Amino acid sequence: MRPADLIMLLLIFGIMYFLLIRPQQKKLKEHAAMLAALRRGDQIITQGGIVGKIVKVKEDDSNEVEVEIATGVKVRVVKSTIATVMNKTEPAKT
Repeated sequence: MRPADLIMLLLIFGIMYFLLIRPQQKKLKEHAAMLAALRRGDQIITQGGIVGKIVKVKEDDSNEVEVEIATGVKVRVVKSTIATVMNKTEPAKT
């Protein structure tokens, strides 16, 4: 393998890293931070398209939240399936 071929291969890998791998890692980190910041009262959208309001965040190992999707209708949702937070509630001031 010629040195020019090696340089070209490294250049292609560098471009792929900055265009594909790095943005994906950043997006995953932002999603994990969003999930860690979930609190009661946040309006969310799940990956399945369900819109609801968080009524309970379970802090144990289950990684679930309880979401009210209609008046009196509550479902348990795994945190990792939450796509976006539409309306973020402010933390209570003490």
